[in-house]
Amino acid sequence: MKYIPVIGMEIHVELKTESKMFCDSKNGQGLETEPNVNICPVCTGQPGTLPVANQQAIEFVQKAGLALNCDLARISKFDRKNYFYPDIPKGYQISQYDQPLCEHGHIDIEGREIGITRIHMEEDTGKLVHPKGADYSLVDFNRAGVPLMELVTEPDIETGKEARLFCQKLQQIFRYLEISDADMEKGHMRCEVNISLHKEGEDKLSGTKAEIKNLNSFKVVEKAVDFEIKRQTEILEKSDRVIQETRGWDENRGETVAQRKKESAHDYRYFPEPDIPPMRFSDEYVEDLKRQLPELPDAKYRRFIEEYKLSKENAEVITGDKNLAEYFEDVVSEAREKIQSEEIKASEDRMVKLAANYIVSELQKHLVKNYETIRDVKITPENYAELVGFLADGKINSSAAQVVLEEMYATGAEPHQVIREKNLEQVNDVGELEKITDDVLAKNQKSVEDYKAGKENALQFLMGQVMKETKGKANPKVVIDILKQKIK
Repeated sequence: MKYIPVIGMEIHVELKTESKMFCDSKNGQGLETEPNVNICPVCTGQPGTLPVANQQAIEFVQKAGLALNCDLARISKFDRKNYFYPDIPKGYQISQYDQPLCEHGHIDIEGREIGITRIHMEEDTGKLVHPKGADYSLVDFNRAGVPLMELVTEPDIETGKEARLFCQKLQQIFRYLEISDADMEKGHMRCEVNISLHKEGEDKLSGTKAEIKNLNSFKVVEKAVDFEIKRQTEILEKSDRVIQETRGWDENRGETVAQRKKESAHDYRYFPEPDIPPMRFSDEYVEDLKRQLPELPDAKYRRFIEEYKLSKENAEVITGDKNLAEYFEDVVSEAREKIQSEEIKASEDRMVKLAANYIVSELQKHLVKNYETIRDVKITPENYAELVGFLADGKINSSAAQVVLEEMYATGAEPHQVIREKNLEQVNDVGELEKITDDVLAKNQKSVEDYKAGKENALQFLMGQVMKETKGKANPKVVIDILKQKIK
């Protein structure tokens, strides 16, 4: 019997506003080094205090909704979600229940549409701290009241890979919108997965679901989903019953583990938040928000392929990071200026292609090695364009360009300085290269004969010898032409 997985996700994202959701305490997103420093009577739930909604946080959620093809509510409100836990200072959480800010959206993942049921606004909880060896717990309210966006999907996801790609796509969009860093390792973005299985031919929602909470990396999301599908399949194949429960991911064991019975919506006793009036949004307000949206990842990806003739692979890497995409376009702009002023002789197409290739291969290599982002790079777009220009014009070869780039990455030096100091300028002088080539041919007569006999590798060997004599500075194309001319 075949069992088909049905997967829906709940994604919580901390928004990077200046202040918290319902008070003017600083929003440190729970990353403060000292406990309970960014708190006030409102976010710690003191009697007599009143919440005031953060307008910027609401706009952030609405922008996310527009970017994810949602309908924006013209009337919305906040609700109280009642449950007791030591890190909930008021004994309830201000959230949204039946009138969320955004509904009915979708995004495409590898050609499949994943529906988004709703996106709503709420406040984050505090954080419990359990000192090692102690028989008590401490509570840190720095995170209490931080603006928290919750996104709920339709049960459209089918595999662990699809769940991972969905989360990665969301992170990319939120970073483009600049509403959150969505860093899972820092807790800015937290993923929960609901999974059930049903027999082929039965109703899609006929299975019993389990929820996996607090998944803290994309890799863990994929592994947890795949494990849970396997676990539930094995239970059903034994004719046993899947229990509706909340589970967590145990990294050491590589499996999900039972935590507690799953709550239902009625357990929270939702009712309208009496201290915050309902919100009304005009059509003009929504249109203004639409105009504020930046170019989003998919649109930028398509434009980079069309406008810059990038390969799909290069376009995907470069547009994967908004800051990297902006850096690339700054480099292209600098390159165009240098071509117009005739500082660079190469064509714009060649410059753009080389700039993209070196960003994706060589520059990315240094970023990964040093655990840095493009924001940390000391190389200005102007200097990067100058380096690519030297390469495109044949003033340095690829090996030399890599040496120059490494020095520029480490020190921020200008490329012409590095080339001069390290004596890396490519040798293009035909007369000088002919003398060196004659000497190499005289010393390697067997390779000459091999090439004449049709062995192409012999030509590459001879070119390597010329490159060795010139310490890698000879222009390979010129060398090949000279060798072919001399060996007849």
